[in-house]
Amino acid sequence: MDRIDAHHHVWDLSARPHDWLDPEPMAPVRRTFTLDDLAGPAAAAGVTRTVLVQVLADLDETREFLGLAAASELVAGVVGWVDLTAPDVAGTLAALPPGLVGVRHGVQSEPDPAWLNRPDVRRGLAAVEAAGLAYDLLTLPHQLPAAIDTVRALPGLTFVLDHLSKPPIASGELEPWRSRVRELAALPNVFCKLSGMVTEADWAAWRVGDLRPYAEVVLEAFRPERVMFGSDWPVCLLAAEYAQVADAAGELCAGLTEGERAEVFAGTARRAYKLS
Repeated sequence: MDRIDAHHHVWDLSARPHDWLDPEPMAPVRRTFTLDDLAGPAAAAGVTRTVLVQVLADLDETREFLGLAAASELVAGVVGWVDLTAPDVAGTLAALPPGLVGVRHGVQSEPDPAWLNRPDVRRGLAAVEAAGLAYDLLTLPHQLPAAIDTVRALPGLTFVLDHLSKPPIASGELEPWRSRVRELAALPNVFCKLSGMVTEADWAAWRVGDLRPYAEVVLEAFRPERVMFGSDWPVCLLAAEYAQVADAAGELCAGLTEGERAEVFAGTARRAYKLS
C-alpha cells in the first residue's frame, strides 16, 4: 500500500550556511543529511513516497531540491521557497523546473504576527494559487488569527498547516491553540500535517500520551481526509528516530478505520499536493 511521508527535509552544510543550526541544542543534527540517509529508515517504516520541504529562504535551494526530486524515485514532490513579496512571483514560479507542488515561507520567524495579511504577501499567495500550487503555513499559535484571515480571503488556494502550528506540547497547554485550530479547520481549503510533534514535546521524555490530546484535536477538527502524516526528518532526530515518529503516528491513528488511516498516510497528501 502506498504510504507517503508528506514532510521531510535534507540539507548539505557544504553547499550553503544553515545558521539556524548554530544554537547548541541543534548540535545533534548539525551535519549533512541526504536522501540516501533517509531511504533506509523510510523503507523500514513502509514509506514509498515523500514530499521534500524547503529549509531556507533561498531559491537556489529550491532549484537544488527539484533536481534531487527529478533524480529520485522516492521524492514525489517539492514544497519550495519563493519570495512572495517580489513583484514577479508568477514569473519566478513559471521558470522553475517541474516537480514543485507547493510553496512555503518561514512565517514563524516573522516578528509581525499579521505578516500573512500584508498586501504584498497576499499578492504573492494569489500567484501561488494561479500556478496551481499549495501553500504550507509554517506558523506559531499566536500567528493563527492571521492564518485564518488569509485562508478565508483566498478560498481557491489550498493551504497546508505544518506541525499543527507548533502547539506547546511540552507544557500540556491546549488553549488558545485548540480554539484557533478549530476555527481554521472550519475552512474547507486547508489541510493539516500530523508532524513536528515530538520536537514540541519534552525531547528526552516524551510519550505518545503527551501527543495524543493535540492529535485528537486536529483529527476531530480536520477529519482524517484533511490530515496527513509527516516525519519532519531529520529535525525529528532531536527527540526521536524516524521509526519512533512513524510508530507514534500509527498509535495516534489506531482508533481510525482502515479507510481513514489510508487517508492520513497517503490519500490526503496525494490530493492536497496533486501527486501523481
